[in-house]
Amino acid sequence: MKIRKACCSCGQLRITCRGEPAIVALCHCRECQRRTGSAYGVAAFFAREAVAVSGDHADYDRPADSGFRVLHHFCPACGSTVFWEPSRRPEMIAVAVGAFADPAFPAPRKAVFDEHRHPWAAVALDSD
Repeated sequence: MKIRKACCSCGQLRITCRGEPAIVALCHCRECQRRTGSAYGVAAFFAREAVAVSGDHADYDRPADSGFRVLHHFCPACGSTVFWEPSRRPEMIAVAVGAFADPAFPAPRKAVFDEHRHPWAAVALDSD
C-alpha cells in the first residue's frame, strides 16, 4: 500500500496518508485563493481512517461556498494550512497537495467553483 507524507513549511505538523486519494480536486473558490495566496487550491481527499496526524495544529472553522462548514488545520509555528475537514464529506480528510511536495503526485481530476477561476489560470485535468 502506498504511503504518502505531507508536512507544513517548518516540518512540525505532519500527515501520513495510506493508499491512493479518493479524488484530487482543484478549487477556484475565493476562500481557497485567500488560503493559499494563489489562484486556486488543490486538495487530495483521503478516507479519514487512512490519515494519521502528528504535531500541533491550530484550527480555523469557516462556512464554505456550498453552505457547509470547513474546519482547517494549520501549523501554529509557520502558518501553513496542511489539512482540513469538510463537513459535507465527514468521512474524508482533505490534504493540501502542495504539502506533499511531490511532483509525481496524482493530478487533479475535478475542478470546482469555476465561476471564480482567474481567466489566465488554465489547468488541464487528468481524465484517465
